[in-house]
Amino acid sequence: MNDTLKNTLLFAAVALLIMSVGFQQSWNSALLIIAMGLISSIMALGVNLQWGFAGLFNVGIMGFVALGGLAAVLVGMPPTEGAFAAGGWGVLGALLLGAGTILLAIFVMKRMDAGWLRTLAVIGVLVAGFFLFRGLLDPSVERIEEINPAQTGYLGGLGLPVLIAWPVGGLFAAAAAWIIGKTALGLRSDYLAIATLGIAEIIIAVLKNEDWLTRGVKNVIGVPRPVPYEIDLQNSAAFVERAAGLGFDPVESSTLWVKFLYIILFAAVLLILMWMAQRALHSPWGRMLRAIRDNEVAAEAMGKDVTARHLQVFILGSAICGIAGAMMTTMDGQLTPGTYQPLRFTFLVWVMVIVGGSGNNLGAVLGGFLIWFLWVQVEPMGLWLMNAITSGMAEGSPLKEHLIESAAHMRLLTMGLVLLLVLRFSPRGLIPEK
Repeated sequence: MNDTLKNTLLFAAVALLIMSVGFQQSWNSALLIIAMGLISSIMALGVNLQWGFAGLFNVGIMGFVALGGLAAVLVGMPPTEGAFAAGGWGVLGALLLGAGTILLAIFVMKRMDAGWLRTLAVIGVLVAGFFLFRGLLDPSVERIEEINPAQTGYLGGLGLPVLIAWPVGGLFAAAAAWIIGKTALGLRSDYLAIATLGIAEIIIAVLKNEDWLTRGVKNVIGVPRPVPYEIDLQNSAAFVERAAGLGFDPVESSTLWVKFLYIILFAAVLLILMWMAQRALHSPWGRMLRAIRDNEVAAEAMGKDVTARHLQVFILGSAICGIAGAMMTTMDGQLTPGTYQPLRFTFLVWVMVIVGGSGNNLGAVLGGFLIWFLWVQVEPMGLWLMNAITSGMAEGSPLKEHLIESAAHMRLLTMGLVLLLVLRFSPRGLIPEK
């Protein structure tokens, strides 16, 4: 069997699995799996760029995804009336003061000779800057959060079309990746993993606790959408008439149509990114990255700037994850910082890359769809299996209750089992790197 036929059969098998959900459960569920599968594939593509191309072990994926979600709020949401006048300028001034303090400390370190006097000067600059920063920031934040805290209590956004937030989310993630890369990319792979995980936790902690920016755990709801609302379609006489003419229920048709429009948008982004990733893979730049991945010492001996190339691919992969984060928040219509769980979701994206085929962009897309399908469907499948196994047991049996309750844990068990099977029988993934 040649590679083209094999890959076609693999994608056809995943398509049949998703279609079975449409026939057996609902087409709303099937379309939602496709939409989230597209977003997952974009995340997997970003991680594959870092790990598959360059061997960078990034476990801070959720931090970059969260920055994409923040971009959707800052770009798409309308500004909170009176918030910027109350404390926005103070917050902006405090942030500039904080950045200036860091730059001044760096300047002092470079200009003064090493010794205790330089250490005291740097500490003095940082301590003074910190107290000035807090003295300006805290009152401004309090004034912002006092503005209608039940519904707003934050600065709001720019009120621009939310599609602009998708590339902006990529820029936010790229900027964070540049800062992280400049400090952490010189570390060994295990230390880099620890550093990226810690920074992702810091980013998510900021989103959870800085109410003036994201409303914290109170969540931002009503993020604008690039597609019509279901209720608007249901109130449209033309749409209702068209749906009725085709023999469909207008309510269900509206939900299906909205999901279909999201799928069109997400598929367009995936195709663009896939085309760019493929061009990069087969370019001299992509071949150089793989040479660095396989043997850094030999590549450096040939005159390649390993650290600079690592920084480039780290920024690009993180930007793709940021775009996916903005897309996910746009589809959800809300930013919920409490749902960003780095260990669980980072693990899931890594499973997508490994199962699909590290170093192969097509494999990353396949892994995104397959693993997301299993993540969504394994729990109801596990519940059906446990009900079948315990059908002969007496009602109220402790063993029966325990087995049925254990179906909720089938997700993580299945992810581990799939990962073990793939690593055992196809260690390079379902679609290996050529």
